[in-house]
Amino acid sequence: MNDKISVVTDQNFEEEVLQSPVPVLVDFWAEWCPPCRKLAPTVDALAEQYDGRVKIAKLDVDGSPSTAGRYGVQSIPTLLLFQDGKVVEQRIGALPKEELARMLDTHVNVAAN
Repeated sequence: MNDKISVVTDQNFEEEVLQSPVPVLVDFWAEWCPPCRKLAPTVDALAEQYDGRVKIAKLDVDGSPSTAGRYGVQSIPTLLLFQDGKVVEQRIGALPKEELARMLDTHVNVAAN
């Protein structure tokens, strides 16, 4: 995994995501999920592209079911964008990088103003 991607769990979710001073994109995934594996290179590329402006994190739903349940994650991959501790965007599925970048740009530009 890319060293620019944070691994979040039930134990560190609040500190890593909810208390983050920058927007955080959390990829809810599982090892056994083919669409999750398909999305992984896209998430890696976003981590490189938005380094320093957006924190990119991955949460294994099998290892951290409490957090996945708290946010109603029923299908994976699910991508939730958090800003100031709140979910501001949600996407489900292995989406193209361009679509995810547009979503991030909306909030990164707002955060920079």
